[in-house]
Amino acid sequence: MSENNVIKEDIIGLIEAAIHELTKEGLNPDIMLAGPNFLAYAKNFLAECRLSVYEVNELEYDAVIADSQYLGQMRKASRRVSIEPFLKEKVMWEEFQSIDL
Repeated sequence: MSENNVIKEDIIGLIEAAIHELTKEGLNPDIMLAGPNFLAYAKNFLAECRLSVYEVNELEYDAVIADSQYLGQMRKASRRVSIEPFLKEKVMWEEFQSIDL
């Protein structure tokens, strides 16, 4: 399995978990506000998530999945996710593998 697939699966897992949490609370997640760096890694498969996607520069490596009907009215109407931990882990493993023993 390639590294890109791992990142793709991780990102999809994050998004699906946030959607599931919101749905479980009786909300209807229908939009994603995403930073440009998040979009750079996720743009090729965001259509699978069936959310309207809007770029927000300030979010950088993060995205917010939300129910647009309640966004700004209720704190629990959205979930913020980040891909930055996955990228740091990837760099760490690359450095670890480059060590000669």
